[in-house]
Amino acid sequence: MASFRIGRIFGIPIEIDLTFLLVLPLLAWLIGSQVGFWVDLLGLFPDVTVPGGELTEGATPWLLGLAAAVGLFACVLLHELGHSAVALRYGFEIVSIKLWLLGGVAQFAEMPEDWRQELTVSVAGPLVSLAVGVLSYVAFAALPADLPALRFVAGYLALMNVTLAVFNMLPGFPMDGGRVLRALLARNRSHVRATQLAATVGKAFAVLFGFLGLFTFDFLLVALAFFIYMGASGEARQTALKAAFEGVTIRDVMIPTADLRSVSEETTVADLLDRMLRERQVGYPVTRGDDFVGLVTLDDTRSVREVERDAYRVEDVMTRDVPTLHPDDPVMDAVTAMQTNGVGWLPVETDDGEFVGLLSQSDLVMALNISRSGGTIGPIRM
Repeated sequence: MASFRIGRIFGIPIEIDLTFLLVLPLLAWLIGSQVGFWVDLLGLFPDVTVPGGELTEGATPWLLGLAAAVGLFACVLLHELGHSAVALRYGFEIVSIKLWLLGGVAQFAEMPEDWRQELTVSVAGPLVSLAVGVLSYVAFAALPADLPALRFVAGYLALMNVTLAVFNMLPGFPMDGGRVLRALLARNRSHVRATQLAATVGKAFAVLFGFLGLFTFDFLLVALAFFIYMGASGEARQTALKAAFEGVTIRDVMIPTADLRSVSEETTVADLLDRMLRERQVGYPVTRGDDFVGLVTLDDTRSVREVERDAYRVEDVMTRDVPTLHPDDPVMDAVTAMQTNGVGWLPVETDDGEFVGLLSQSDLVMALNISRSGGTIGPIRM
C-alpha cells in the first residue's frame, strides 16, 4: 500500500504505510479494552504493583491504550534503527525504515553477505529492544505510586519490548533470528546454500504460525505467517539469482540493436498485431531513426477496439517513460528495475544516450538457465 515520509533519522527516511494508520487505532482499542488484564500481569513483577481501579474508569483506558500503542511503535522504530546503525557502520545503504501493519522493517539497498556482518546487524535490533525493555522496567519500578498511568505505560513497554526481542530471535527467516541462523550456517557453507537452508526453516515456522493463527482466530498471526513464507521464498530466489549472475553485465545478455526487431511510431495497431502474431513477439522497442522513443507491448494494444485498430498508431498506445540501463551495469540491476517498475522490457543506452540494445525477462530466464546448467553466459542473439 501507499506510504508517506514523516522525517529522517541518521539520514534514513522514516515512512509510515497506510496499514499502520489502520492498525494503530485497533491496537490502541485492544490495549484499552484489556487494561485490567495488563494490570494483573504487571503484578508479576517483584515488589511492584499498579493500582487498577482508577485506570479502568471513564476515558482513561482508551488514552492509556493510545499512549501504549504509540509507545510500542516508537520502540519498534528504535529496534529497526538498531539494525540500521550497525549496517551504516559497515557501509551499507538503508533505503528507508517503514512502519506498517506488522511492525517495522528496515529496507536495505543490499544485504551483507559476510556472515560476521550479518550476524552483528541481525542481533542489533533485538539487543536494542532488550535494552529498551530493561530501561522501561527501571522507569516502571522507579515511578511513584501516585502516577499509575505512567507506570502502566512503562510496565507495558517493558513487557512488550522483551517479548519483541525474544520473538524476533525465533529462527523464522527472514526475521532476525532467521538471519542469525543464516549467518551461522554461512560460516562453513556458501551464502546461497545457507540462505536455502534458512529459508526452509523459515517456511516451516510460517506454516506453524499459520496453523496456530487459524486455530486461535488470530489473523495478525496468519498475516505474519504469510509475510514470513513469502519473504523467505523471495529472498532465497533473489540470492540464487545474484549468485547465478555474479560478474555478468547487461551487455552479456541484452539483444543488441543490430539483431533487434523494432517498430516505428507510424505503424498502425493492426499492423503491429499482425507482426506480433507472425514473429511470435509480444513487445517491441519503438524507434525514430536510430533513437529509442518508447516501448509497445501486447497489453498496450488491449485498450484499442478491433474496429479502430487501423486508425490508431503505435505512438498512441506506446509507453514513453521507460527506465533505461547501461550496458556495463550488473544484471541484478535489471532484475531490480523490472520488479520495481513492473515492466518486462528495458532499453539499454550508453552515457551519451545512444540506444544499443534491449533486455527482456525472457533474456534473463535464458541466461539463468545457461548459468544453472554450467554454461558460460555470452551475448544472446535473437
